[in-house]
Amino acid sequence: MTDSRRQFASPVLVRRLSLASLIANVAIVVTGGGVRLTGSGLGCPTWPRCTEDSYVTTPEMGILGVIEFGNRVLGILVGLIALATLVAVLVDRPRRPDLRGPALGVLGLVILQGVIGGISVRVQLNPWVVALHFMLSTVALAVAYTLWRRARDGGRTDADTVPRPLRHLAFAIVTVSFAVLVLGTVVTGSGPHAGDADAGRTGLDPQAMSQLHADSVALLVGLSIAWWFALRAIGAGRPAVRAAVVLIVVELAQGLIGVVQYLTNLPVALVSAHMLGACLVWLATLAALWSTRGRAAQAGGAAETTPGAAAAADHDARPLAAARP
Repeated sequence: MTDSRRQFASPVLVRRLSLASLIANVAIVVTGGGVRLTGSGLGCPTWPRCTEDSYVTTPEMGILGVIEFGNRVLGILVGLIALATLVAVLVDRPRRPDLRGPALGVLGLVILQGVIGGISVRVQLNPWVVALHFMLSTVALAVAYTLWRRARDGGRTDADTVPRPLRHLAFAIVTVSFAVLVLGTVVTGSGPHAGDADAGRTGLDPQAMSQLHADSVALLVGLSIAWWFALRAIGAGRPAVRAAVVLIVVELAQGLIGVVQYLTNLPVALVSAHMLGACLVWLATLAALWSTRGRAAQAGGAAETTPGAAAAADHDARPLAAARP
């Protein structure tokens, strides 16, 4: 192997590219929101061309065309980063089969996102298609986060660091967090900032959808606080407790932004911050779930465990002990 290939295939580069891919997928969500908030969703009125005769924006289309076309260019950049990450994973030595699936998944989802984005333009920003466009970004973020954590941590996790019931609660928090994001898209589809003055709305009552969304956020925060108390009660390791604290802080900050933007009639700046906050809440939720698993370290022939891991092992051992004759 040549020196240049050895450098390209280094694990350090894989970690950096996977992090770049994660950040790029957050950026495309925020800039996509900017397209909608500036009313530029149909700045390029067709797809894959920007106009019927040009793949790029024209002076006659003004700033709206520039904003929409700029977001398309950024989407291509996100795809190129995902492709570079996949190539780096494939040529990395020693081989990392655990990274191939996520790396391929991120690239595939970015391509699918481009197609769904194009369809949303073709159907004049139908709110349900636009909602699907955002939710696919949520899935892409989850896969990109998995790729980055595996690249950073050295592989798949293979041991619980907390008792199984608390890991199940973490899964419940992830499920509720995803539901919060889904309801957020429903709120968006029923309110203003459609992306274009002529774009349709869902027809649902914005106030009722906002209340439902707020209720789901309250449930999410409540579960997160309960999870933190439970982790403290069993003496869980610092990673899980820290992840719970970060999650609660991010949720509360996002909730505050949401309340203020609602009371101030949805100013563009706050809505943009809320979209970034949605990504951060989702990533903090994934980090919380990730903190419930770790790699079993061997020292002197015995596995090193944290108090939480010991509790998890004891919890799982009880049914086995009870079943012995």
